[in-house]
Amino acid sequence: MATITPNLWFDHDAAEAVAFYASVFPDGRIGTTSYYPAEGLLDFQQSLAGQELTIDFELGGQAFTAINAGPEFRFNPSLSFMVNVDPARDGDARAHLDELWEALLDGGEALMPLDAYPFSPHFGWVQDRFGLSWQLILTDPAGEPRPFILPTLMFSEQNTNRAREALDYYTGVFDDSELATIATYEQASGPAAAGSVMFADFTLAGHWFAAMDAAADHGFSFNESVSFSVACADQAEIDRYWAALSRVPEAEQCGWCKDQFGLSWQIVPAEMASLMSRPGAFEAMLAMRKIEIAGF
Repeated sequence: MATITPNLWFDHDAAEAVAFYASVFPDGRIGTTSYYPAEGLLDFQQSLAGQELTIDFELGGQAFTAINAGPEFRFNPSLSFMVNVDPARDGDARAHLDELWEALLDGGEALMPLDAYPFSPHFGWVQDRFGLSWQLILTDPAGEPRPFILPTLMFSEQNTNRAREALDYYTGVFDDSELATIATYEQASGPAAAGSVMFADFTLAGHWFAAMDAAADHGFSFNESVSFSVACADQAEIDRYWAALSRVPEAEQCGWCKDQFGLSWQIVPAEMASLMSRPGAFEAMLAMRKIEIAGF
């Protein structure tokens, strides 16, 4: 079964960002780092020769990959990460939430202030110093347990009111997937229509996500700043996910693609690190749209 990992695009400061996150989140761990080759890069990558390319890391059990690149893509709140601070698992949950909030707010911006809301007695939405968005929520200890961090999709602008369509599509594409919880708007709220998704959580290939339809006009939507890599067992699995998720031909490059909602995916072999260690691998990958394992 494929493994799905959120990938975060940073503008030359991936190592700084990863070190920061690993220091402020519980169970922060920094894993493998890969590097740009010294030659064979495209023109816009020349300044990155020999520097970090990707850094794998974990926060509270959630795996991430940081991509060290340029200013081409900027984070926005259409893709945030919900942090479930659960009193049933943490006796000092509220205090720990407050500590994490202050760390993430330092140099950042509060998008929704830390306060009591109808859905939680203690919640805040913050954009950190690197521009990445986090939703910190004190969860109901009597509720069903959820992972500490959930990637959260907000369907806005041209995608408003499409969250349920996307949930049905994604859970049909990935094995071991299901819709767990869904709450809908009883009446229209801004651009969100009555019956659209106020909040839902679901699994794809056993990985937890959350989603919602935007209740305000925001002027942003999904872009490549956050993508999801799908590590596949073989070429047949690559071909299957590529066929299901690639809907924007001009976005196809080096295993990257976009679906009909504008969400970015990287459909890659699970053995990608080994393949990239081969001579000429970087140049071979740059020539590909869909990854062809035989091409390495």
